[in-house]
Amino acid sequence: MKKIFLGIILASSLLFSFEMDYDKSTKCLVRHMKVYKDPAWVSKIELNNGKKVFFSSPKSMFEFYFRPGKWFDVGVKNEDDFKNILVTDFKTLKAVKAKGAFYIYGSNVTGPAGDDLIPFNSYADAEEFSKKHNGKRILGFRDVSDALIRLINGRI
Repeated sequence: MKKIFLGIILASSLLFSFEMDYDKSTKCLVRHMKVYKDPAWVSKIELNNGKKVFFSSPKSMFEFYFRPGKWFDVGVKNEDDFKNILVTDFKTLKAVKAKGAFYIYGSNVTGPAGDDLIPFNSYADAEEFSKKHNGKRILGFRDVSDALIRLINGRI
């Protein structure tokens, strides 16, 4: 019975695990930086057509998410073209679903391209980090807006 239970747990963990399958040549679509240099910040959008688009940070991923037409050569028309959106949990360094993550805005920790949103899979981890690093707000995926991304980029 124990073996069956452990087998079910192992199988379910494999079904719900994601990975950031980039290599040393993988570049951020938005900033053209090699993503392997800062693995704690990597984000990825998997498309229904099989393409994988990588980003050097959640901020860059959101830039693409809100304005995919700016990179028309990727072939995204709208959100229906997205299969999975993943970010790297800043504490565990594991890939997690972006829509279930919590994002720290306004902390004293900056990403590869300056001010950024810092993702966590757990609200408790986000809260702990926010307190330690002077975070201004903890946001869910739906709370992040195009205007916020432009503000972080200094474009407002």
